[in-house]
Amino acid sequence: MTHAPGKYADFEGLREKAVALRRQGLSLRQIRDELKIHNNDLLNRLVKGEPPPAWTKRPNAKDDLRERARELRLQGWTYDRIEAELGCSRSSVSLWVRDLPKPEPRYTPEEQRALMQEGLARLRAAQNEERERTREKATEGVGALVDRELFLTGVALYWAEGAKSKPYDRRERAVFVNSDPGVIQVYLAWLDLLGVGRERLGFRVLIHESADVDAAHRFWSGLVDADPSVFARPTLKRHNPKTVRKNTGEGYHGCLVVTVARSADLYNRIEGWWRGIVAHAQARLR
Repeated sequence: MTHAPGKYADFEGLREKAVALRRQGLSLRQIRDELKIHNNDLLNRLVKGEPPPAWTKRPNAKDDLRERARELRLQGWTYDRIEAELGCSRSSVSLWVRDLPKPEPRYTPEEQRALMQEGLARLRAAQNEERERTREKATEGVGALVDRELFLTGVALYWAEGAKSKPYDRRERAVFVNSDPGVIQVYLAWLDLLGVGRERLGFRVLIHESADVDAAHRFWSGLVDADPSVFARPTLKRHNPKTVRKNTGEGYHGCLVVTVARSADLYNRIEGWWRGIVAHAQARLR
């Protein structure tokens, strides 16, 4: 049923009826059907200022979270703890509890710093453990190396870290320098595989002048199983006082220079081996 023109002329009379129905607990839909008013704008004007009945309100899923957040805040909880406990956003927590008094700090600034450092230490320890598990798994994945694998590893290692002749300066000597003990050991194992006798090897320490040179000699001689007396005179790097060095302390041993006497033929073979590796890689890239 629709209203004839002029039906809504008695606005105040309709409003009186609409308000009465609203106060009886009727919804907008029920008032519309009762008064036969199908103009939503007019319907809202008729009940303006009258709150909807409680039964028409949709339940708010966050009402319980809000109340719990307020309880926790009154107990002295911080925003971070409430956020973690309830699994809601920080902005929601702030909106719900911002009218409540700020709790007194649980810890002094010194205690807070200590707790932060303790937490960081635990985090770093956990990260270090995870890194070590990754390394151990990778180590196990290598397994035992056959001679050919060690041979190719040594060629690549020398070409990355060893001295190389230049077209304008042919020196053709096998000279290897590195500060990593593991790298030195792999290189020596490679030379053994090639049949290079230890009597052909020479050693020299390259180190900062401010370091413990004698300790470095002891370290490297123990690593390569050679008497310190066979080491050549060390090469000392001048210390620049404007430079802040990080390679200091007991763990710093400088670099070890390993030379091979009568090594022109060995060097040329290394160049050839490396060319072969490069040629194979280039073929795969085509």
